[in-house]
Amino acid sequence: MTMQNAQLKVLLEQLYQRLNHRRFIEPDPLQFVYRYSDRGDMEIAGFLASQLAYGRVRQIEKSVNELLGYMGRSPSDYVRNFRPAKRTELNNFRHRFTGGEDICALLELLRDAIGESGSLEGFFAKGYSADDKNIVPALSRFCDGLLDRYVRKHGGPVPRGLGYLLCRPSGGSACKRLNLFLRWMVRDDDVDTGLWRSIDKAKLIIPMDVHISRIGRKLGLYGQKNISLKAAVELTESFAKMEPADPVKYDFALCRSGMLGDSGDLEGLDGLQVSNND
Repeated sequence: MTMQNAQLKVLLEQLYQRLNHRRFIEPDPLQFVYRYSDRGDMEIAGFLASQLAYGRVRQIEKSVNELLGYMGRSPSDYVRNFRPAKRTELNNFRHRFTGGEDICALLELLRDAIGESGSLEGFFAKGYSADDKNIVPALSRFCDGLLDRYVRKHGGPVPRGLGYLLCRPSGGSACKRLNLFLRWMVRDDDVDTGLWRSIDKAKLIIPMDVHISRIGRKLGLYGQKNISLKAAVELTESFAKMEPADPVKYDFALCRSGMLGDSGDLEGLDGLQVSNND
């Protein structure tokens, strides 16, 4: 590790120790996972909350609250028993680009995946290989497996809204919301749940948003001009030079610093330039 990377790691570790705590989760959508204690409920709540994690924070909270409200005490039971008759319950649901019809299509796919594999982890793990360089191939197989199932069942193209929720990595998107869900499920600390034991956290890709992109570019951790999957992979590889077994370790603390709006949280990063070629 270069001296600059070592300096940055010290600063990031300080940020992690100060902000990576359960009490700082709200209003992050991860809060909805901890409403439940049942593993299946936590998976479903986490997946739905992560897929609606776009737009303004308060609107995300409102929409996820509304959606989970339809599902009663057990989101997992609701999904396992989801039938076409329940579509009317979700007719009026709307979160920005996502309507009730998109949620219904997603719930049908999740129902079938869980019925086939026992859990979302089981379905995802079928496409996971420890030999893959990172989680991207497994994420592609996960999305392809669900969306291809839709095409076979309905005999038509994937609706735009459903395609937005299950964004295929092959399209070049950073897949921020899917990578966010994986971080919640795979990593295990005071913030992330560690529910999924079959996936190596070293394979995760950072959930790249505008805040993380700005910090990464400011520090010279990646050279891409746009937020993309290529940029997310490059940024993750730079973090892996500091924390190879857990490259997305600092994601929550960095995001929390931005949400708190306290520039003091990043004091010490100014003027520190790290070469991503080191």
